[in-house]
Amino acid sequence: MRTRKRSAAASAGLHAGLIVGTAVALFPPLWLLVTSFKPKGEAFSTALVKDFTLDNYDHVLADTYFLDWFANSLLVVVGTTVIGVFIAATTGYALSRFRFPGMRPLLWVLLITQMFPMAVLIVPLYNTLATLGLLNQPVGLILTYLTVAVPFCAWMMKGFFDTVPVSIDESGRVDGLSPFGTFWRLIMPLAKPGLAVTGFYTFVTAWAEVAYATAFMTGEENLTLAGGLQTFVNRYGADWGSMTAAAVVIAVPAAVVFGFAQRHLVSGMTAGAVKS
Repeated sequence: MRTRKRSAAASAGLHAGLIVGTAVALFPPLWLLVTSFKPKGEAFSTALVKDFTLDNYDHVLADTYFLDWFANSLLVVVGTTVIGVFIAATTGYALSRFRFPGMRPLLWVLLITQMFPMAVLIVPLYNTLATLGLLNQPVGLILTYLTVAVPFCAWMMKGFFDTVPVSIDESGRVDGLSPFGTFWRLIMPLAKPGLAVTGFYTFVTAWAEVAYATAFMTGEENLTLAGGLQTFVNRYGADWGSMTAAAVVIAVPAAVVFGFAQRHLVSGMTAGAVKS
């Protein structure tokens, strides 16, 4: 078939659009990084870095509860990711391989839970955590984040397991493996792309969430990183230097996790979106 060549004007317009889109995408993180190295009074100056300083980072790390926030977030993120990935993987495998009473209602429940906005769920979740004595506790926040991450991740893992041939399960049964042994020893090694996507989504859910973290955790020393950032803003103004410095430090772990997971993200998302 004859291919149509793009005209010079169309090519120029396309490249100009790509350049503008790239600039728009890069401006916020670049502004964040540059501002973190400026003195507090020069946050909105047009100069890139007129007077380079590390005072913002020193203030955040030495004079605030940032290290406590980091430890709290790390505890919540690790707990949410490990538990969430395990529950999502086992649930997705069960929904993909087995037929049992209540299977279809369970699928609908997992789907419907994604339709509720966080603002609607804050009050009932708050009352539930208060009844269980889990307010201001990392365990309560982990359980809350699991209610957000697990339904979506279970659907994603079900779609991924649907692409894995059932013959692999049958060969495991022939070799004497139990259903869980087949899942753990044969299917899980093949599910690395799906697990990477699930783990990354769960990580981002717990690392960057603000609404639940500020509603269910009180006291500066008990906040997570997302909640701690709000302490730099009050009714009289905002400490942009400290806020940007903290945001840069917060972004580093997320970038590292994305770097490890990114080679599996595309294959995992496409495999989970197509049913064989």
